[in-house]
Amino acid sequence: MQKLGEGEGSMTKEEFYLAVFKKTVSSHEWLSSHPVLSKVHNFHVFLEYDQNLSVRWKNTTEMFGGFFKILFTRVKEVDDFFEQENNFLINCYNRIKDSCVKSDKMTRSHKNVADVYIHTAACLHSLALEEPAVIKKYLLKVAELFEKLRKVEDKDLKLTEFPRFYMLNIEAAKDLSYRCTKILIDYENSNKALDKLAEAHQQECLAAFRKNLIEMSEMEIKHARNSVSLLQSCIDLFKNN
Repeated sequence: MQKLGEGEGSMTKEEFYLAVFKKTVSSHEWLSSHPVLSKVHNFHVFLEYDQNLSVRWKNTTEMFGGFFKILFTRVKEVDDFFEQENNFLINCYNRIKDSCVKSDKMTRSHKNVADVYIHTAACLHSLALEEPAVIKKYLLKVAELFEKLRKVEDKDLKLTEFPRFYMLNIEAAKDLSYRCTKILIDYENSNKALDKLAEAHQQECLAAFRKNLIEMSEMEIKHARNSVSLLQSCIDLFKNN
């Protein structure tokens, strides 16, 4: 995976995708044949998963993940589920990252051991050409043993590729969690804005109703006074007659 990432710039998208696909298939085949890892429950769950997997390489959002971390640290989590998921992903990512650092150290040590095996096997082959038949046969067997040990060392190096593969998955999950959190925050802010707007609209309606009610009451009082005045005039007229 690391070599593919280094050579990504010199490959087309189709070639890079095909190389990653072949590498993934070979890794899964190797996992299936591994005496210990093939029995892991999570691996069987992965093999039986019948839906699409959203695993991809780093995009712009993930490359600027630090910016989003700073952004979301200023925003209070509005849902416990996403808060727990974010904490779990961050904790898992940190642990896998620590495993990658340790596996890199192990890889360098194993590579040095493999280089020593290669050099030792080459020296034994060269030495066997100058020795008698009996010693030559013994030296060739020892050289063959070092060749086998070197292949075992190379096979163990494949274990270091899987933590990086899982880190890519966690990065994608973190990006999805950040987007879901952002959507939820926007949803909560929209609800708050709607509540404020509804309250303001209610106050406007109450003010308009109060104004219209006062105006109508004043008009009714005015009409009532006119009616009283008219009735009083009629009464006075009848009295005079």
